[in-house]
Amino acid sequence: MKHTHDPYSIIYPEILAIASDDGSAVELIERFECIGGAMWVKRHYGQSPLVQQVRTVGQTTRYLLSPGAIDLELVGSRFPAGIARVAVSKDEIGITYLGMGGGGVGASICRAHAAGVIRSESDPCGGGKVAGSRIVVPRLQRLIIGVDDTDTPEAGATWTLCHNIARSIEDDKTRYLSHTIVQLYPVAFRTKNCVAVACEFATADPAGCIDRFEELLREHTLSDETGMAAYTGFDPSPLEQYAWMVKRGEITRSELDSLLPMLDVRLSGRGLIGAVAAIPFVTRYEEALELCDGTN
Repeated sequence: MKHTHDPYSIIYPEILAIASDDGSAVELIERFECIGGAMWVKRHYGQSPLVQQVRTVGQTTRYLLSPGAIDLELVGSRFPAGIARVAVSKDEIGITYLGMGGGGVGASICRAHAAGVIRSESDPCGGGKVAGSRIVVPRLQRLIIGVDDTDTPEAGATWTLCHNIARSIEDDKTRYLSHTIVQLYPVAFRTKNCVAVACEFATADPAGCIDRFEELLREHTLSDETGMAAYTGFDPSPLEQYAWMVKRGEITRSELDSLLPMLDVRLSGRGLIGAVAAIPFVTRYEEALELCDGTN
C-alpha cells in the first residue's frame, strides 16, 4: 500500500467552531474521516469537564463546550484523552487537546493539520507518549436558513433544491453544516408531503451567505408562494414554541408576526409559515420528522 503521508496519522478533514454572542458557549464541529476514531473520541472526550454535550451529526462530531482551562487526569483505557482548554476571543477560538498513546496521536498531529485551522502547536506523539495540540480556528456564527414551498404538483422538490444551493454557496467564510427535513402538519394546500427544510451554516459572513442563497432560490423556485427566512444566532430555541404549533395544526400568518424581528425574511409567500417552523429543528432529526396529525 502506498502512503502519501505518515501511515500513523489520519488528518481531520475540517474543524470549525461557533461561539455564542457573549462567548459563554462554544460548539466545536469536527468533520471526521475514520468512524471508529470518531466514536472512540466521542466516548472519551465526552468525559472532559469542559464538554457539556457531545453528539454525532452525519460525518461530524459536535461538542458543546464551556470556555476555561483544566488539568486533565488522564488514565489509560478509562480516560485516555480529552479537551483541556477552550479560549474565546473576538475573532478566534482556541482549543487544546491532550491524549496518551494512540489518543495522543489524535490529540496532536491529526487535528493540528486539519482544514479550517489558522495556526497550531503540537507535541511529538506516538508510542506511549502523552501528547497534545493547541489549535486556533476562526470564531464563526451559526446561520440557519428555512425554506418551504418551492415545488408544484408537476415538478420540483424543496429538499433537493435547498441542499444543492447550500453546497454551491460554500466558500472560505461560509461552511455548509447540515440539512434537516421537517415534517409539518399536512394542510390542505400542501404539494404532497408538507415538509420544510432548514440548512445550517457556520459563517463569518451571514449577510453574504443569505444574499447568495436568496439569489439562487429566486432563480430556481417553481412556486409563487415560496417562503425563505434566516436566523443568525447560537440557539434558535426562541422559535420552538411557534414551530411545534406549525407541526401540530394549521395556523394563520398572524401567529408569525411577533417573531419577525428575530428573522431576516427574504421571500414572504405562504411558505414562510413553514420555513420559519423548520429553523429550530435543525439537526434534531427524530423530532423534525415526527408527524403530528393525530392519527398515530
